[in-house]
Amino acid sequence: MVSLSTAKSDPEKLIWDELDRVSAGMLGLETHSFGLQPMAPNLDIANKTIWFYTSKDTDLVSAITPGAQALFCVVGKDHDFHAMLRGAISIDPDPRRIDEYWNSVVEAWFEGGKQDPNLTMLRFQPDECNFWASTGNLLTFGWEIAKANLDPEKEPDVGVHRHVAFV
Repeated sequence: MVSLSTAKSDPEKLIWDELDRVSAGMLGLETHSFGLQPMAPNLDIANKTIWFYTSKDTDLVSAITPGAQALFCVVGKDHDFHAMLRGAISIDPDPRRIDEYWNSVVEAWFEGGKQDPNLTMLRFQPDECNFWASTGNLLTFGWEIAKANLDPEKEPDVGVHRHVAFV
């Protein structure tokens, strides 16, 4: 369950904690109309970087140019965290990263394993994030909805919205 107190006191920590809990999100380039595609994030929290395994022959890889900006959207595991991250994306088939995050799920997608000629990595360095964290407590949610329905000028207080610029 998302921590609303962390969302208020240390929003950057909350973002990385929640990203670490998701198995996939939607990744795409800011300037291309082919949309977002599901991708599994691999976090390098110390360097504020997200790595993705992918195939060299995808539309996404072929559209990445120097200076490209990407969007990565996630919904938290408990559906109480929603975020959109924006930042630089590049192709970086760093063998150390391939080894670091390699697992049986990734291996299923690449017939040649770590040496598959079609394997590459995407390096995503988010500059900023908009997120919404909401209470998972049904009693709190219900109480806030009831109060708002009794007072048309009051909105329910069920969560936190923040914009975070990564430094």
